Amino acid sequence: MADTLAKMAPFADGHADMNCYVETQGRGPDVVLLHGWGLHGGVFERVAAALSAHYCVHMVDLPGHGASPAVEYFDAAEVAADLARQFPLPVHVLGWSLGGLVAQHWAVQPASQIRSLALVSTSPRFVQGPDWAFGQSAAAIAEVGANLHKAFELTLKNFLALQMLGAPHARDTLKALSSQLFAHGRPHGLLPALDCLLQADARALAAQIHAPTALFFGARDRITPIGAGRWLAQMLPDARLHLFEQASHAPFLSHEHDFLTLLLSHLDRHA
Repeated sequence: MADTLAKMAPFADGHADMNCYVETQGRGPDVVLLHGWGLHGGVFERVAAALSAHYCVHMVDLPGHGASPAVEYFDAAEVAADLARQFPLPVHVLGWSLGGLVAQHWAVQPASQIRSLALVSTSPRFVQGPDWAFGQSAAAIAEVGANLHKAFELTLKNFLALQMLGAPHARDTLKALSSQLFAHGRPHGLLPALDCLLQADARALAAQIHAPTALFFGARDRITPIGAGRWLAQMLPDARLHLFEQASHAPFLSHEHDFLTLLLSHLDRHA
């Protein structure tokens, strides 16, 4: 295994204010991992360790998360465009939750070279609406933002608990996840990213995403219901849905072995 490289990765084309912290390990085809809201790239530590025997794995801290500086406005399409410039070589991209929204935008960048896409417990739209039942209420997401001002750490831990709800061994998984919540430092830009989740509607992108895509969803997910996964499976031109019947929002944690088996098969197929 190659030594781990941790760095602040400056984005090109005048976007120096959106430097992101990246940890890289392993050798081989490049795989970029994008985490969910409130966390950081370190959440993929065990996934990266498993992949790094055959892949060069880049764990990104998204803007305002972990060790990456905050941005005033978190725009998923803009973040995706910057990532496409930072990683111009052909890459596999895995995005979980918020990271999956960014990954969907990355997949339609004009100059992107995505070998394959893995979308984990994510959605093109996180908020319910008259024509979209597969999300949370806007009020519930807004309440998370309001509570950040009152009790920052407790709000994040409660959000983690919601992600694990219903999964086997949820208490142990939550304990492990909570212990690394601030491993990359205290995040300073979560509200802009939360507002992005409130406003996002990327459904129009689905038909334009031609990269072979693996979808990983938990049947017990309260944040991105399985309906969102089924919608993506139907609308994406080249997609395969993997459903974890006992999982919630983080199947890569609660069902690590099965998840990695399926993910490695997907990556190897399109390497």
